[in-house]
Amino acid sequence: MHKHKKLGIAGAMAAAALLLSACGNSMEERAGSGALIGAGTGAVLGGNVGSTVAGGLVGAGAGAVLHETKKRN
Repeated sequence: MHKHKKLGIAGAMAAAALLLSACGNSMEERAGSGALIGAGTGAVLGGNVGSTVAGGLVGAGAGAVLHETKKRN
């Protein structure tokens, strides 16, 4: 795959992961949905276990941060 095409796909998937990481009502639900979406994104982009785990961790963190942000507003 061409480098520019891969970067475009990565950007689109990252945006989708951030938007969808807010799914749920509690911190656990949002962190869980973010982890699943992040793991999927990492698997597609990296193609190995390390990328999948890293994507899951980033997605879970994003879900937790979004929960705290929404809670304060």
